[in-house]
Amino acid sequence: MRKQKGFSLIELLIVVAIILIIAAIAIPNLMRARMSANESSAVGSVRSINTAEISYNAAYSNLGFTTVLTQLGGAVGAACVPSTATGCFIDSSLATGTKSGYIFTPALGTAGVTVPLNDYSISAKPAVPNQSGTRYFCSFEDAVVRSSTAATPAPCDATATALQ
Repeated sequence: MRKQKGFSLIELLIVVAIILIIAAIAIPNLMRARMSANESSAVGSVRSINTAEISYNAAYSNLGFTTVLTQLGGAVGAACVPSTATGCFIDSSLATGTKSGYIFTPALGTAGVTVPLNDYSISAKPAVPNQSGTRYFCSFEDAVVRSSTAATPAPCDATATALQ
């Protein structure tokens, strides 16, 4: 009798079954890790926007805060030249309003539309809830980032839970 080289069908099926079991365990953990990374990026972006708002208010005190993200950043792919229309305080990719699975929406604060704007509000919501993130974030001129498991109404107010 000749000795055959290679693997039998049963051995190959066992290896495939083991790989499928490992994948079934790993994929949910990878999804949770990705959502956690997106949420961390969103918190960092909200903090960057807060810093940019404060800097914009200091640089252009006759205008106050802004409710337009493109005024805090610049055009995507172009050299940023500081002005009231492009402050160059945030990355141009964040100035588009979407980053790392979150959508950032600036809004007027509770004081209204008098110039100079004395307050602002920024909210971050997952682009696809329960896939790109599970929490909603917001902040206003006190620069405290707040979170909620439900959508935060604009403008953000102090009733949302502050991050620790």
